[in-house]
This record gives sequence, C-alpha cells and structure tokens, in this order.
Amino acid sequence: MALLEVKQLCVHFGGVKAVQNVSFSIEAGTIYAVIGPNGAGKTTLFNLITGIYAPTSGEIKLDGNSIAGKTPNELAKCGVSRTFQNLQVCMNMSAIENVMVGAHLRLDRNPLKAALRLPSITRRDAELRTESAELMRFVGLDAYIQARADSMPYGTLKRLEVARALALKPRIVFLDEPAAGLNPKETIEVDDLIRKVADSGVTVVLVEHDMKMVMNLSNRILVLNYGEKLAEGTGEEIRKNPDVIAAYLGVNA
Repeated sequence: MALLEVKQLCVHFGGVKAVQNVSFSIEAGTIYAVIGPNGAGKTTLFNLITGIYAPTSGEIKLDGNSIAGKTPNELAKCGVSRTFQNLQVCMNMSAIENVMVGAHLRLDRNPLKAALRLPSITRRDAELRTESAELMRFVGLDAYIQARADSMPYGTLKRLEVARALALKPRIVFLDEPAAGLNPKETIEVDDLIRKVADSGVTVVLVEHDMKMVMNLSNRILVLNYGEKLAEGTGEEIRKNPDVIAAYLGVNA
C-alpha cells in the first residue's frame, strides 16, 4: 500500500477550477516532485493535502486512512509536515527556538505545570533544545545554533525551516520551492539535504522550479498544467514526454 494516495482531487474557488481530478500515489521512503508552469496548481495541491484548503471533492489517504479536510494541526499529529514558498521564520526568536516550535505537539501544554516550571517541564524543554541543536547540525547549521534568526543569511533560513519541519518527526514532509532564491552553492547544499532527509526514512514531496534538482533527486515526478494532471513518471519519462515539452515551451507537441 502506498503511503499517500490522492484520487480525483478537486478544488474550486467560485468558477475557477484550481485543481481538477488529480490522482497519484507516493511510496514511503521516496522523493516525489510536483512540477509545472507558473499557475499550474502546484502549491494549491500542497495546500489541499496539508489542510490549508478543504477539497471540493476527491480523496486523500495516508496509510489507507482518509485525511481529506483535516486541519494542519490534526495532520501534524498524523506525521505530516511542510515548509512554504515564502519564509515563515519568527525573526524575533533565536534559530534554535524556531526549530523547537516545530516540536510543539510533543510539549506538555498543561498551563499550570508550565507556570510552576515543574522539573518535568524544565527537563523536557532541555531535551527538546538538545534535539533541536542536533537537527540544526543535521541540516548543516552548526554555526548558527546560538544565533538569532534575524542575523542569518537567506539561504540558511531556508534550511532552518527544513529543520523545524523535521522537529515534528514527520513521516512525510512537503517542501514548497526549497531552492527558491538560492545561489548555485546553496542549491547544491539543499539538494544534498533533501537526499539526506529521504535517506533518514522520511518521505519527501517537493514543488521545485529547478529542473536539474528535480531530475537528479526525484524517484517520480508529477506534472500539472492548468490544475490538471498532465503526466507522471520517472525523470527520463518526463524529460521525453511531448506534452510536458509543449507545456513548458508553449508550443504544439
């Protein structure tokens, strides 16, 4: 059984069919990419699966259980995590505190215990700080463990968001344009990081415009165009697909 199954997924905003009858499945432990021209519906698809939008119709299943319409908080409890196109970093916090935010579901949220700073609370906070520091090392941010987020370069903040997403200990993580705005060196670092995440056992789904990265990383690729599934396959199959070539080049195949 596939880890994630999407069947005939649709979402309509008034008369606009942003995603229409999209179906695919993702095996556990793989890297799956979603590509397409601007406005193809890639981020909308992510938003449907991760609970930002509720689908108009269709099915979304994780391990055979329906997750369509669940809130992001409910999906986090199911092991679904994500990053966004635009940075969602708390600049008034330290880097490590940003990572710790990703583990909020594992915190004891009893307000009385927190107010009294009971030993169990203090101990758990210390454990999470240690875990978060390890995650920062995992994503290559050793030098920024003690830094404030607002002092970090843009490229490091992109990796900080990945560390925060991993703090949830997800089974599947959705990365929305992880290489956007990065220089070639930073892009290679993110490429290596995504491989590392997948090798650790976390299933990775990414939207990305850097085709070299997509082709190098992905086990399978889904191509969207005007909200509909245009093609799906391996990198080699997608590279040779005439419909995909036509969609990207704007010519008749």
